[in-house]
Amino acid sequence: MIRIDQAPFDPAAELAALAARAPGAGAIASFVGLVRPSAHDAPVEQLELEQYERFTRTTIAAIAADARTRFALLDLTIIHRCGQLSPGEPIVLVAAAALHRRGAFDAVDYLMDRLKTEAPFWKREHGPAGSRWIEPLPSDHAARRRWD
Repeated sequence: MIRIDQAPFDPAAELAALAARAPGAGAIASFVGLVRPSAHDAPVEQLELEQYERFTRTTIAAIAADARTRFALLDLTIIHRCGQLSPGEPIVLVAAAALHRRGAFDAVDYLMDRLKTEAPFWKREHGPAGSRWIEPLPSDHAARRRWD
């Protein structure tokens, strides 16, 4: 299940839904990313994410398909928010259901590394000192390359 929208989500409810869709799973692993309250020693008041919906959805669906095959997943959930978000709010949920824990753990790690570097979102942090665009860091790209 892939969902990209502005609506808040409940990670616990989404994990329960994944478990219901994958009754044969021996493991479900997950990651919830939150909007940080500060960046570069400055407060963050809002995080703004923009997207081109069809392009974003197509890209994330391809990443999910790769993970399903690579890690023999029974099912997965990817939820990514867009729009205006406040510090502390969940921005992304990635969860993977597999027969064994290693497949679930590795799939979540893989999915996050690819989403961080490849998902077409334009991110901007707003704070008292102004706004700045956010790009993936060299460490994000290095983490992504380890899967090649």
